[in-house]
Amino acid sequence: MPTVLPLRGLRYDPKHVGALSQVICPPFDCIGGSRLATLYERHPANAVRLEVNREEPGDDHAGDRWSRAARFLRAWQEQGVLMREPAAAVYVCHQSFEHDGRTLVRRGLLARVRLERLGTGNIHAHEHALSGLVEDRLGLLHGCRTNLSPVLAIHEGPAAELQAILDHAVAGQPPVEAVDDDGTRVSMWPVVDEAVAARAAGLLGPSRLVIADGHDRYEAACRYRDTVAEAWPAEHGGAPLPSDHPANFVLMMLVGAEDRGLVSIPVHRTFRQPVVASATELCRRLADCFTTRSSWRGPAAIEAVWTNLELEEDQGTLGLYTAADQVWTIARITPAGRSRLEQQAGGHGAAWRGLGVTILNRLVLEDLLGGPAVPLHAESQLDAMPGVLAADGVSIAAVTMPVGVKDILRITETGDRLPAGSTRFYPPVPCGLVFSPLG
Repeated sequence: MPTVLPLRGLRYDPKHVGALSQVICPPFDCIGGSRLATLYERHPANAVRLEVNREEPGDDHAGDRWSRAARFLRAWQEQGVLMREPAAAVYVCHQSFEHDGRTLVRRGLLARVRLERLGTGNIHAHEHALSGLVEDRLGLLHGCRTNLSPVLAIHEGPAAELQAILDHAVAGQPPVEAVDDDGTRVSMWPVVDEAVAARAAGLLGPSRLVIADGHDRYEAACRYRDTVAEAWPAEHGGAPLPSDHPANFVLMMLVGAEDRGLVSIPVHRTFRQPVVASATELCRRLADCFTTRSSWRGPAAIEAVWTNLELEEDQGTLGLYTAADQVWTIARITPAGRSRLEQQAGGHGAAWRGLGVTILNRLVLEDLLGGPAVPLHAESQLDAMPGVLAADGVSIAAVTMPVGVKDILRITETGDRLPAGSTRFYPPVPCGLVFSPLG
């Protein structure tokens, strides 16, 4: 049963930093090189200095970045740039954004959630985490002893009742607001009313939580907790780590499974291997399991390919690009293809086997083409893909339907997980709204 608690968060003091928009940043895995430089230049206290402290001349290893981030965090607290919440609070958080020509609002709750070993309780993962990213986040936790950016999690609790409680709690209260670089407006209300926090926790307690984004942060938090718990008895006369110690918790943004603003977007991928000489060869090697049609040429044709996939709205239809001849092929799985996938992956549930990313990785890339399903690049912005497709080393690229919220919930019911980076939620929850100290 998930335990959801308020926290005495660290927040930016507007008297020191001005507009919150100047100091928030995306999560670390959404920050590329040019964006990193832009965020560094935007404000001397931008949260990017904590979330993705850049390499500086003279650095010997990643630990230098983590130590530098920790020094920024301490200095900002000493200087009053960051203020500690006077009382424990939960934070109502709304993100208003444009998607497919519509204005949507994602409504969530920022709070501390007690860590559970994945697969043992009511907190579930739908993706594997990359070990290198877990190590990076763990090093940052050891340096800063603070949760910097929240894990985004889907809850299956009574969302309407919970939302009514939260809406009543913040009615008439001015929010803390910020706008990110993509135009998403974030509105946040700290709620210090203990009764509200208790009622929210009571409604969320019986529900399943499924990690939507931040698997690496969650696993790093578990490992950090284990390290603290192992060292605690020797430093405290043999006593175990107290159950209420902050290291037992992770900062989460909790969003209801039916929330209209919970948007999963497609992830387009390029691969260095397997090497495929042409669309003709690709179609020949897929023939036993797919019907194929090669119709478009050139990187820019990805827009037409994506439009076709959107219209079909079928996880079993893939868009495949062979870089050698710059031809796009639409591949539709056949009953024979589904039978072959079941034979080689029958230990997984039907929901997992039915997803486009599974069909691509396990059946197309690993089985029929005999190559590793390791992406060279993953991109969600369609207009950025022509440049990505033209990059050196690309052999094949793939467009698949996004993994939806219902798909994610179904695959976690059978304990299945997708490869790291299979899903992406838009917009990301920014870093810098509130930080959660871990002791």
